[in-house]
Amino acid sequence: MDKMYIKDLEVYAHHGVFKAEKTLGQRFLISIELFLSLRDAGSTDDLTKTVHYGELCHLVEDEFKKESYDLIEKATEKIAEFILLKYDLVQRVKVKVKKPWAPIGRPLEYAAVEIDRSWHTAYIGVGGNMGDKEKNMKEAFELMNHSTHTKIIKTSKFYETKPVGYIEQEDFLNCAIEVKTLLNPLELVRFLLSIEKELKRERIIRWGPRTVDLDVLLYDNLISSLEEIIVPHPRMQERMFVLEPLCDIAPYVMHPILNKRIIEIKASLEGN
Repeated sequence: MDKMYIKDLEVYAHHGVFKAEKTLGQRFLISIELFLSLRDAGSTDDLTKTVHYGELCHLVEDEFKKESYDLIEKATEKIAEFILLKYDLVQRVKVKVKKPWAPIGRPLEYAAVEIDRSWHTAYIGVGGNMGDKEKNMKEAFELMNHSTHTKIIKTSKFYETKPVGYIEQEDFLNCAIEVKTLLNPLELVRFLLSIEKELKRERIIRWGPRTVDLDVLLYDNLISSLEEIIVPHPRMQERMFVLEPLCDIAPYVMHPILNKRIIEIKASLEGN
């Protein structure tokens, strides 16, 4: 991945815990490292194929001064988020904010924080069997797309499927979606749970009826065993109602544990 650098952009702003920092303000130095492809710009000499770093500096200064935060951690996070949302070409960004006038009462060159943020790709299984199933799923999609941090890139066809486990219930409607997100896996699963709650999902019977079910199937190439989120989804390879829609949008994506493509896992399950 190619890179673009901005080093020590000087901005006078009003971030800090102490009252004097809020009222008098102080000097900050902002450094930015952008990760993006510069091949098109390098071959065409076209400014629209890259990030205009002059514009970027002015926009970052405006964003940094727009609000006053207690912590430079917060101010730095907001700058990274702003850049990733503003520039589609940027896949990853590092932002470092130096505070040379930090009121520590000891001589130092500066205090600073640096964060590293990027877009992530996740695949989510979607299903439901209560009420207007398709309407519920589309409402869930709208809630995702209305967020600033998660956007749907691809949606599979919808499939009617028989219930698994608890079978005394209506058939399900299932699909799979690909999203790009700024959230980490734990934040993503909590965001999806908030959507389920908004759409009145009640977890009463395991594998029971539900308005909408949103399961993280894959997240980049990550393998996680956190209690709140296990990725890859531990039972996805056993469920045709997951694999079939996932094959619509990601047939050649690799399962990071099984080391097989989704289309190969589906074929294996069909053979069994």
